[in-house]
Amino acid sequence: MAITLTDKAAQRMTDFLSNRGSGMGVRLSVQTTGCSGLGYNMEFVDTINDDDTLFNDKGVKVIVDAKSLIYIDGTEIDFQKEGLNEGFEFNNPNSKAECGCGESFTV
Repeated sequence: MAITLTDKAAQRMTDFLSNRGSGMGVRLSVQTTGCSGLGYNMEFVDTINDDDTLFNDKGVKVIVDAKSLIYIDGTEIDFQKEGLNEGFEFNNPNSKAECGCGESFTV
């Protein structure tokens, strides 16, 4: 499988990387957090680690570590903006449930 991006998400990530002025891509990882147990984390990447998997979609490099990949393989990342609220959304086929606020998930 793979990590994929919608057109909106790819454009937003490209804009972020361009504004930053450096970086080879975006790291998507999973961390223990929230009431459901797992949460998504995104950050800029300057180097790739030995255990990373690189996905290239719509010109954006998304890097995922081996530990996180088992929880998020197959995920599509979208970007939504509604009024003053905006953010990335994760359509994860491995997620069995999410908390009420949508900040964490369980597999």
